[in-house]
Amino acid sequence: MTEIFIFCIVGGYLLGSIPFGLVLTRLAGLGDIRKIGSGNIGATNVLRTGRKDLALLTVLLDASKAGFAAWLAGYLTPEQDMFFAGIFTHTKLVAALYAGTAAVFGHNFPLWLKFKGGKGVASAFGFILVISPMIALLALGTWLVFAFTFKYSSLSALAAAILTPLYAYFYAGEVETVFFSAIALLVVVRHHANIRRLIKGEESKISFHKSK
Repeated sequence: MTEIFIFCIVGGYLLGSIPFGLVLTRLAGLGDIRKIGSGNIGATNVLRTGRKDLALLTVLLDASKAGFAAWLAGYLTPEQDMFFAGIFTHTKLVAALYAGTAAVFGHNFPLWLKFKGGKGVASAFGFILVISPMIALLALGTWLVFAFTFKYSSLSALAAAILTPLYAYFYAGEVETVFFSAIALLVVVRHHANIRRLIKGEESKISFHKSK
């Protein structure tokens, strides 16, 4: 199974590396999304162009690539019982977790953009949604509550990421909790600059107006 798991990791990473936000904005004639706002290739920065449709499409595609990677890996991997880190589980789940996690890392560190990518929030959501819909919906609910209350996308993502391992502890299996915790930590680390701006009161709030 080692070869299959390696294939899932490599395939998931390559799929996750597709920078949909950058591709869509360039196709729309908006130039390089990395040169405006936060310089990020994710949906929040795409929204700063004023194109809500492109921002929504970016969210859907970024989430779908990680979710699809997880689903496909689980679908193609033969079913066998196994132990992972001393936890009894099965190969389909582990393959899906490897592929989905690799896709999120691919979004954060894409091969095609010299490993400078997004922050993985949408990709993480799509991945978790395929593995455990309840955990994904709880994380989404957390994001929405913080977004509507405080108007900070980064703060909302951080809150959802920090609480996701807790949700997984109560509502998912041990193996899923291990992988979800790793993804949550990645999301928090990738928001280090946002955390500094939040502390200083310099973080931009969510805006639906076209930037000048």
